[in-house]
Amino acid sequence: MAASFPMPCPRALPSLIVVVALAATGLSVPRTAASPQETARDAAAPLRGDSVLLAGGLRADVAVLRRAYETLHPGLYRYNTRAEMDEAFRALEAEFQRDRMLADTYLAFSVYAAKLRCGHSYANFHNQSKDVQDALFRAGRVPFHFRWLGHRMVVTRSFASDPRIRAGTEVLSINGVPVDAVLRRLMTVARADGGNDAKRRSDLEVQGANRWEAFDIFFSLFFPSPAPRMALRVLTAPGERVTVLEVDPLTYEQRLATMGTTGDPSGGEGAPAWDLRFLDARTACLRMPNWALYDSKWDWKAFLEQSFDRVVGRKTRDFVIDLRENEGGLGVGDDLLSHLIASDLPAEPVTRRVRYRKVPDDLVPYLDTWDRSFLDWGASAVEPSAGFFRLTKYDNDVRGSVVRPRAPRFTGRVWVLVGAANSSATFEFAQAVQRNRLGTLVGQPTGGNQRGINGGAFFFLRLPRSGLELDLPLIGQFPDGERPDAGLEPDVLVVPTVSDIAGGRDAEMDAVRARIAAAGG
Repeated sequence: MAASFPMPCPRALPSLIVVVALAATGLSVPRTAASPQETARDAAAPLRGDSVLLAGGLRADVAVLRRAYETLHPGLYRYNTRAEMDEAFRALEAEFQRDRMLADTYLAFSVYAAKLRCGHSYANFHNQSKDVQDALFRAGRVPFHFRWLGHRMVVTRSFASDPRIRAGTEVLSINGVPVDAVLRRLMTVARADGGNDAKRRSDLEVQGANRWEAFDIFFSLFFPSPAPRMALRVLTAPGERVTVLEVDPLTYEQRLATMGTTGDPSGGEGAPAWDLRFLDARTACLRMPNWALYDSKWDWKAFLEQSFDRVVGRKTRDFVIDLRENEGGLGVGDDLLSHLIASDLPAEPVTRRVRYRKVPDDLVPYLDTWDRSFLDWGASAVEPSAGFFRLTKYDNDVRGSVVRPRAPRFTGRVWVLVGAANSSATFEFAQAVQRNRLGTLVGQPTGGNQRGINGGAFFFLRLPRSGLELDLPLIGQFPDGERPDAGLEPDVLVVPTVSDIAGGRDAEMDAVRARIAAAGG
């Protein structure tokens, strides 16, 4: 449950970052001065993907990364042995035995981060410098939104001028590369907790939910093409002949414009990020594509209060909460839960652990954050054991926080639409709903992991020579007892098909309607 400690989704935090003071002495990680060649390059031209970074500086960055992750990261050995992580660091160092281009450097650090199998540890697109973003993240994008159905790329919405690309079109190859080969390559940098590959595939879809889409960025880095147009092999409909065509890619600005057709998940300048609608006289649906509202001026708490007033006031029998696109963000789940319960609801029994009590001085210059208290947990970090401290800072009691009921209370049937994107605060909400039988989960298995996740507090690790950033979660959740290395299985499994997408059918919502009808709703 999100109330156990704040669970920010770091992709939305750049505007909140404040730079930590950099005065420190006695450094034990390498800090090498810029060479004359690097100084000349930096002064002569703007940063580009083919800008060359010197091997010595990159190996120094690896030393900073290793020191920081081994000292501070609570989940480094959650899904890997120490020997496996040692090998991952050696492989990363081997990549930098020679000078590398910026694009190859970013990929190498991304491949390393994916090996941690921590959904909150990656070279966060949103937290890179503007120079890095401009150099690496603005290549042409596929002119459509799509989902992965297994290893099949299926268009959900087209922005191409060619009418043959439409919802339900299956893309077989891009620029001569089969899409299953594309997926295999991109899975080496996809982020997820543990063995949850469904979350990795979800992270590699394009649905217009993020300003920086992982597929858009990594496809162009792994498979660069000098051609001005994209060559596609497609099946326009099941049973049709394969069609070969060329399309104009979207620019980054055009991709952003497509978000305006699907709703800006950030809420914009006070604009509502969620939508409440009534499907019929007795059924309401609250669509919540994102909870990452850190820099939004919209009063989401007031919106929730008003929504429950409306839902309860209209004597609604069935309430659908649609979280399918929602990775997480703020602890919105506790506010939802408070209107669904009649008595206090204890948090999931987990232990919050951190690797350190105080950040070593030599690491401070490389760490940004939004809360300086993360540098020194002080008396909040207790009971040192096996390389961890138990963190009490966010506890209301020894075992964690409690959600308290709040009026108005909804007493009808609750249906929560879930999927692989749910991996942070939304995973915790879905887990609380299922564990306490407060509603029915409908959809696909979630992201996240029942063995626990890392997050809650973050450092943004700035590597000094490459200029790249990697997110560093600081608090590990460790649930009691043995848990499967998996997300949550929904109560009602729904597997959308190509025909559903082509026909514009909402398979999950149809399943809810069928259940309501069967119950006499």
